[in-house]
Amino acid sequence: MITALSRLPRLAPAYVGGVQLGAYALRRAAPAARQRLLRDCSTNVDNLRRGRWATLATSAVLVEEPMELPYALLLLAVLGYAEHAHGAWRAAAVFAYGHAGASLLVYAGLRAAPGTSPRTRSAIDVGPSYGLNAVAGALARTLPRGPARTAATGALLALGMRPLLRGERTFTDAGHLAALVLGLALPPGAGRRRVTSG
Repeated sequence: MITALSRLPRLAPAYVGGVQLGAYALRRAAPAARQRLLRDCSTNVDNLRRGRWATLATSAVLVEEPMELPYALLLLAVLGYAEHAHGAWRAAAVFAYGHAGASLLVYAGLRAAPGTSPRTRSAIDVGPSYGLNAVAGALARTLPRGPARTAATGALLALGMRPLLRGERTFTDAGHLAALVLGLALPPGAGRRRVTSG
């Protein structure tokens, strides 16, 4: 019983709950102060070009609006399963790797792209979605080699590419796909919990 309870996810519920509570608290702030805080904590081009690397962390714990229940439950389920199956710190490391890696790839792409508008360079870019995509990709890679892994990988890539095929795509759509690919690129054993007897 104690062993089973010790395997229950703790970090994932604390993270999802903290992000959601923070969003409700932020909603009570004055609109100008709220927008300024979100912009200052974003991994946008302006912030990263100025060397504000702390935004790689702050952007992962803020959302513009409280998360809708289906999305919050999906986030909790994916992160909670990763924590249960592979350990809290390994799951957190994959999340951070995907969030920071995708943010930096988007930053590099926007800096290299000619004609990136000032509005895009200073856009609000916060939330857990890059980390979520990376963890989902990494979990797909841990499936046994064969039809299940192929189907899961194909489905995730199809979902990741779908927004890029529509007319009104945004740079965050590219970031979601980049994070997913970063997760899928991890070796199948990365983050896998070592099972010990006794």
